[in-house]
Amino acid sequence: MSKKNNLDYERAVEIAPGIFWVGFYDKDSGLHCNPYLIVDNDEAVIIDGGSRPDFPTVVMKILQTGISVSSIKTLICQHSDPDVCGSIPDFEFIIEKDGLEILSREENNMFIRHYSVSSKMKSISGQNNTYTFSSGRTLKFIHTPYSHSNGSFVTFDSLSGVLFTSDLFGSYGQKWQLYLELDDHCRVCSCKHKCPSGVEICPMKDITRFHQKIMTSENALRYALDAIAGIPFNIIAPQHGSIISGIGNIATVFIHLYKQKNIGIDQFVKQGKKNTRTGMDLLLEREGENGNDPSA
Repeated sequence: MSKKNNLDYERAVEIAPGIFWVGFYDKDSGLHCNPYLIVDNDEAVIIDGGSRPDFPTVVMKILQTGISVSSIKTLICQHSDPDVCGSIPDFEFIIEKDGLEILSREENNMFIRHYSVSSKMKSISGQNNTYTFSSGRTLKFIHTPYSHSNGSFVTFDSLSGVLFTSDLFGSYGQKWQLYLELDDHCRVCSCKHKCPSGVEICPMKDITRFHQKIMTSENALRYALDAIAGIPFNIIAPQHGSIISGIGNIATVFIHLYKQKNIGIDQFVKQGKKNTRTGMDLLLEREGENGNDPSA
């Protein structure tokens, strides 16, 4: 384990100046949620605040950074899943502030309101896809539709160079560490055979399998990768899995994901093509058997 991963996961971890990982390391779960806290002077923003069961750990780590919960102005929700939004009522309860805002896309807000949200909900499109702190520091939002939901987006902090990517670049695996560590050979490795470096569990395999299951299609994933490729980020902070830093590691993961096949619906569509009879063929056949009687 490198010095970067020699960390105390019971405490908040500063991944960039003023930016903290405040997640819960669950040794018994393969899916680790990574809420993030951005502190800018006397203001704070939470990105993907986490699930309700994780909330006590998350708020404890927020307090470890030395800020008051009253400093939290906005909860940014990059999609509407419960592992992102489940803790919203808990945040509202402890912050007790009329001015607390929930910021997301309209496609997400229609679902987020079902978490018994009492705070004001805003759409990022109504703010020119940006969020600006009182200091002038700006967060930029980039839409990544269907990676993995219609309303999915990522958040770029130009001051630190951190790109918060939600499920994009996430992973699922029993062996977890906060920072991804890859070897030089990982870029060209197919991840199908025993690791030449002797690594017991391949982190790239955990990443690619996660995207196969969570992303909707190859087109959606590639659209998202193309949408963010030109952003000058130097750290990728996903909501699941490990933080990716260093241009070599980032490029390696990009390459593997861009080549990935059988993602989401694609694997089922390909299986369906083996059957020459389509669903429409079967429906028309049934219609013929019933003599075109619409009530049959």
